[in-house]
Amino acid sequence: MLEILIQKDKELLIFLNNLGSEQWDSFWLLITKQFYWTPLFLLILFMIFKTFGLKKGGFILLSIVILVAFSDQFTNLIKDYFQRLRPNNDPEINHLLRNFIQPQSFSFTSGHATTSTFFTVFIILLLRKYYKNTYFLLFFPLIFGYSRIYLGVHFPLDIFIGFIAGTIFAIIYYQLFSLVFKKLMG
Repeated sequence: MLEILIQKDKELLIFLNNLGSEQWDSFWLLITKQFYWTPLFLLILFMIFKTFGLKKGGFILLSIVILVAFSDQFTNLIKDYFQRLRPNNDPEINHLLRNFIQPQSFSFTSGHATTSTFFTVFIILLLRKYYKNTYFLLFFPLIFGYSRIYLGVHFPLDIFIGFIAGTIFAIIYYQLFSLVFKKLMG
């Protein structure tokens, strides 16, 4: 059963990756880099400090730094445990893919998908009472995650499981954060 799932995952990646075209390649190379999402991150920081003020906003910012560090370490632990080759390094399929970048780390699960979802869902939970359109932020991990498929460096299952893990972590983290925030910030 697992072998069938992995084979279907490879087939779906090949299909999705080959939908790309040269005119879009540079766009997806930009999308996959966190740096180019800086305006979104700055907007979120502005919203946090505007809503919560300097002291509480600083505490939230520290919490976000911890969130990102935890997510990064978690995905590295999972990658090292499963050691699934990235599609661009998988000799069975790499010649069938449009490859643009050549990361050498393992594939499962996607750090881009996990961390961006963890961050985004946490922010939505944090700000949903104050800003009714925060759910639009979900486009960030969806587009960010898809960029990894487009570039041939993650399988769809890596992205999907990353989305699920990020969502679960965000819900748990938000609950813990809320308890600590109330206790320390009143």
